Amino acid sequence: MHVAMISTGEEVLHGDITDTNAAWLSRIFFQQGFPLSRRTTVGDHLETLAAEIEHCSLIADVVVVNGGLGPTTDDLTAQAAAVAAGSGLEQSDYWVEQMQEKYRALGREMPHTNLKQAMLPEGAELLKNPIGTACGFAMKLNRAWLYFTPGVPREFKMMVQDEILPRIRERFEHSHAKDCHRFYTFGLSESGIGQQLQDLNVPDEYEVGYRSSLPFIEVKLFSPKGDGMAPQLQHQMIELLGDNVVSVERELPVHVGHVLRERQLHLALQEQFSGGWLTNWLQDYPDSRKALLQGKVVQEKALVSDDQVADPLLAVTVQAQSIMKESGAQLALVSGAEYEEGIPVALITPEGEWAQIIKSKRHYEHRAYRNVIATVMLDMLRRYLDGKQVIGQYEFLTRVR
Repeated sequence: MHVAMISTGEEVLHGDITDTNAAWLSRIFFQQGFPLSRRTTVGDHLETLAAEIEHCSLIADVVVVNGGLGPTTDDLTAQAAAVAAGSGLEQSDYWVEQMQEKYRALGREMPHTNLKQAMLPEGAELLKNPIGTACGFAMKLNRAWLYFTPGVPREFKMMVQDEILPRIRERFEHSHAKDCHRFYTFGLSESGIGQQLQDLNVPDEYEVGYRSSLPFIEVKLFSPKGDGMAPQLQHQMIELLGDNVVSVERELPVHVGHVLRERQLHLALQEQFSGGWLTNWLQDYPDSRKALLQGKVVQEKALVSDDQVADPLLAVTVQAQSIMKESGAQLALVSGAEYEEGIPVALITPEGEWAQIIKSKRHYEHRAYRNVIATVMLDMLRRYLDGKQVIGQYEFLTRVR
C-alpha cells in the first residue's frame, strides 16, 4: 500500500510557516499501519497542483491533500482536483447551510465569498468539518482514494481522526499498525543514547526512533499493535539510560505537576538568567500551574551584596530561602545572574538545599540557553520528587562547582 501527502500553499513551500501538519500525519499514519511513501509541497499554482494530484493518483493508493480550501482567490485545491479529474465543480447546498448556521451562531452574516468553499468536484464525497467553514471532500481518481483537508491544524487533525482514518481502515488492510511507547531524556546526545542502547536486543518487528527538540530528546519504541513484550523492552531501555530519563509517556512539566498535586506541594520561583522561561512553561499545564504560588522575574543586572557577588552559590541560596518564606511554598527554585564562571541555580526543600554553578560546553543563542537552564532547574525538582540524586549529569554542561 502506498500513501502520499500533498501540502499546498506558498507560505509552506517557501518556509514562512512550518509544516506541522505533515509531521503529525506522518506519525499518526505510521502508528496506524499506513506509513507515508511520498510527501510533496506545491505552491498556489493551479496547473502545478492539478498535475501533482493526478501524478499521485497514479502511483499511490491513498492521497491526503492539505490546504487550499479557503474562500480567497489563492485557495485553488478544489479547482485543481476538478482539473485533475477532468470534471467540473458543483455547489453543495448542504455545506452552504452548514456555513450559514456557523455564522448565525456567531451573530454574523456569512460573506458571499464563503460560497466558494461549498464548490466541490462533481461526485465528490463530503467530509465533515464541525469547527470550521472549510469543507473537506473525498474522491476516487485512477488507483487512489484522495482526501482533501483544510490547512488549519485543529480542523485538519479532527478530520483525519474522525473522517479519513475510519474510511481508510474500511478500505485497506492495516495489520502493520503499531503502538508507540515514548519517553523523554535530558542531558544526553542522540549518539550518547545510541551508545547506551547498542547492546539492546530489539526484535525485527520493532523500531526505535529519536526526536530531538531542545531541550529534550524523545525516544520512541514502535511495537506491533498490542504486543505484550513492549513494556518490558521499554523498561530495559529506561534502565540503560538511567537518571537522564526525565519522564515516561508524558512531558516533564506534566510529570512534575502531577507529583506536586499528589503530594499537595507548592512551588515558588525566582528567575534571573532564565528570565521567566520556567514560570511560563509551568503555566501551560493545569497541575503545575496550580502548584506554582509565585513566579518572579529579576532583572539580570539586579544588584546583590558584595559577598553574594563573591559567592554566587550563596546568592541563589539566600534568594531561594527568601522567596520560600515570602510565598509560603514548601519548595523554591532560583536561577541567578550569569557570572563569568557560569550560571548558579538552587533548589530549597524541607529536606535540604542544593545549589550548583553550571556552564554550557556548547554555544547557545540566548533564547536556547535560557531554555536549557530552566530545564536544569525543573530537572533538579524532578529528581528530588522522584527520590533521586538532585544534581544530575549532563553531557553538554560543565558543573563548575
